[in-house]
Amino acid sequence: MLERTKKPPIETVNLSFAVPPALVSEVRAFMRLKGIAEEKEAYSIEEVFPFSKEERPTVYLRGARYREDLTQAQLAEATGIPARHISEMENGKRPIGKKNARLLADALNIDPRRLLTV
Repeated sequence: MLERTKKPPIETVNLSFAVPPALVSEVRAFMRLKGIAEEKEAYSIEEVFPFSKEERPTVYLRGARYREDLTQAQLAEATGIPARHISEMENGKRPIGKKNARLLADALNIDPRRLLTV
């Protein structure tokens, strides 16, 4: 019979504090000396989603449709946009446009600005 394994507790604490700009390098050096690793707090959108600015809306559209568990045909029926056009938008062959972005955003419960090229 298999036994449950108990994971050892993590013996770390995350700290966050403010340091005067003049002391930043000294504090970092001290932390490295003590073996404390500095974690990156924030990630840019380029690091998280390695897509070009032109690809992002198409990837976002496909992901939102997948999240809502809709086929292209179901999304077409909900928005009135032909399924062929939705396919072309998801593959970057057709621009989404403001009107379609609003229709798609309403059907997918997302912000329409996410579907427009930045």
